[in-house]
Amino acid sequence: MLSHTEHDIVLASASPRRMELLKQLGWCPQVLPVDIDESIFPEEEATKYCLRMAHEKSIAAQQKIKTTLPILTADTIVAVDDQILGKPANEADALLTLIKLSGRKHQVYSALSVCHAGKTLTRLSSNSVEMASISRAQMSAYIATGEPMDKAGAYGIQGYAAMWIKSIHGSYSSIMGLPLFETTTLLNELGVPSPLG
Repeated sequence: MLSHTEHDIVLASASPRRMELLKQLGWCPQVLPVDIDESIFPEEEATKYCLRMAHEKSIAAQQKIKTTLPILTADTIVAVDDQILGKPANEADALLTLIKLSGRKHQVYSALSVCHAGKTLTRLSSNSVEMASISRAQMSAYIATGEPMDKAGAYGIQGYAAMWIKSIHGSYSSIMGLPLFETTTLLNELGVPSPLG
């Protein structure tokens, strides 16, 4: 059983961005990542895939982690025309992904599941992002920074790529990886008060 002395929520994700976002709201997360099969089913819609990943991560976390603290899992994906653009496998893959995003709008979906006291709630946040046209030289320079390599859609809105984001419709924190409004709402629905009251 986990010690609750220092932590007030379990984040079952290795994402440093999700940890930073939870801390932004006053939470002190215990980070205990889980691994699941993230294969996409044939013809699976982007939204359904994102929700399924968050839910399956929650199931895996509940089986692995014994605690009375709330457990949060999440998944964030980038999609163009309902084609899921995952984390790039290599630099060539990152380049192909950025070419698909350059000069057009795309969707970013973040799903989260929160489990507490035997109950699990799942929610999806949908967002639209418009990216400016990016030259091949800019793409290559960006890839050389290493920033795109661990991010869905091969970019992070909170990093260098922010210079190319013309507009967003939705939640900035969701595009980063964790929709804070939905997170707070689900925790409240499960009877877990915010650290800020």
